[in-house]
Amino acid sequence: MPILQIQHKVRDFDRWRQAFDSDPVGRERGGVRRYQILQAADDPNFVVIELEFDSQDQAEAFGDRLRELWGRAGPELGLEEPQARIFDSVEATEY
Repeated sequence: MPILQIQHKVRDFDRWRQAFDSDPVGRERGGVRRYQILQAADDPNFVVIELEFDSQDQAEAFGDRLRELWGRAGPELGLEEPQARIFDSVEATEY
Protein backbone atom coordinates (compact mmCIF):
# COMPACT_ATOMS: atom_id res chain seq x y z
CA MET A 1 0.00 0.00 0.00
CA PRO A 2 1.60 3.31 -1.07
CA ILE A 3 1.81 6.04 1.55
CA LEU A 4 2.42 9.66 0.59
CA GLN A 5 4.22 11.21 3.53
CA ILE A 6 4.22 15.00 3.75
CA GLN A 7 6.19 17.06 6.23
CA HIS A 8 6.55 20.75 6.83
CA LYS A 9 6.50 23.47 9.45
CA VAL A 10 3.51 25.78 9.76
CA ARG A 11 3.37 29.26 11.26
CA ASP A 12 0.02 28.61 12.95
CA PHE A 13 -1.19 25.02 13.45
CA ASP A 14 -4.83 25.97 14.02
CA ARG A 15 -4.97 28.01 10.81
CA TRP A 16 -3.23 25.22 8.88
CA ARG A 17 -5.68 22.68 10.33
CA GLN A 18 -8.64 24.73 9.11
CA ALA A 19 -7.14 24.73 5.62
CA PHE A 20 -6.46 20.96 5.81
CA ASP A 21 -10.02 20.29 6.97
CA SER A 22 -11.41 22.35 4.08
CA ASP A 23 -9.78 19.70 1.84
CA PRO A 24 -8.75 21.93 -1.09
CA VAL A 25 -7.24 19.03 -3.08
CA GLY A 26 -10.08 16.54 -2.51
CA ARG A 27 -8.57 13.65 -0.56
CA GLU A 28 -11.36 11.12 -1.06
CA ARG A 29 -11.82 12.01 -4.73
CA GLY A 30 -8.02 11.70 -5.15
CA GLY A 31 -7.97 8.13 -3.82
CA VAL A 32 -6.92 8.66 -0.20
CA ARG A 33 -8.10 5.65 1.82
CA ARG A 34 -6.84 6.80 5.22
CA TYR A 35 -4.83 9.65 6.61
CA GLN A 36 -2.96 10.42 9.79
CA ILE A 37 -1.73 13.78 11.10
CA LEU A 38 1.27 13.86 13.43
CA GLN A 39 2.77 16.78 15.37
CA ALA A 40 6.35 16.74 16.62
CA ALA A 41 6.39 16.42 20.41
CA ASP A 42 9.04 19.13 20.69
CA ASP A 43 7.54 21.47 18.07
CA PRO A 44 3.74 21.49 17.58
CA ASN A 45 4.19 23.54 14.40
CA PHE A 46 6.10 20.70 12.70
CA VAL A 47 3.54 18.48 10.99
CA VAL A 48 3.74 15.10 9.27
CA ILE A 49 0.77 13.82 7.28
CA GLU A 50 0.52 10.28 5.96
CA LEU A 51 -1.97 9.57 3.18
CA GLU A 52 -2.63 5.94 2.18
CA PHE A 53 -3.63 4.94 -1.37
CA ASP A 54 -4.50 1.76 -3.26
CA SER A 55 -1.99 2.47 -6.04
CA GLN A 56 1.30 4.20 -6.74
CA ASP A 57 -0.33 6.11 -9.61
CA GLN A 58 -2.93 7.62 -7.27
CA ALA A 59 -0.24 8.64 -4.77
CA GLU A 60 1.87 10.24 -7.51
CA ALA A 61 -1.07 12.13 -9.01
CA PHE A 62 -2.15 13.39 -5.60
CA GLY A 63 1.42 14.48 -4.82
CA ASP A 64 1.46 16.46 -8.06
CA ARG A 65 -1.77 18.22 -7.10
CA LEU A 66 -0.36 19.01 -3.66
CA ARG A 67 2.79 20.53 -5.13
CA GLU A 68 0.64 22.68 -7.40
CA LEU A 69 -1.33 23.87 -4.35
CA TRP A 70 1.87 24.60 -2.45
CA GLY A 71 3.17 26.66 -5.36
CA ARG A 72 -0.04 28.68 -5.43
CA ALA A 73 -0.96 28.99 -1.76
CA GLY A 74 1.89 27.59 0.35
CA PRO A 75 3.06 30.96 1.70
CA GLU A 76 -0.52 32.04 2.39
CA LEU A 77 -1.08 28.81 4.35
CA GLY A 78 2.08 29.43 6.35
CA LEU A 79 3.92 26.36 5.03
CA GLU A 80 7.68 26.25 5.38
CA GLU A 81 9.61 23.94 3.05
CA PRO A 82 6.90 21.35 2.36
CA GLN A 83 8.24 17.98 1.24
CA ALA A 84 6.47 14.85 0.05
CA ARG A 85 7.74 11.36 -0.61
CA ILE A 86 5.99 8.09 -1.44
CA PHE A 87 6.73 5.04 0.71
CA ASP A 88 5.66 1.43 0.30
CA SER A 89 4.38 -0.26 3.41
CA VAL A 90 6.55 -3.33 3.95
CA GLU A 91 5.26 -4.51 7.29
CA ALA A 92 2.98 -3.39 10.10
CA THR A 93 2.60 -5.17 13.42
CA GLU A 94 0.44 -4.42 16.43
CA TYR A 95 1.10 -5.66 19.96
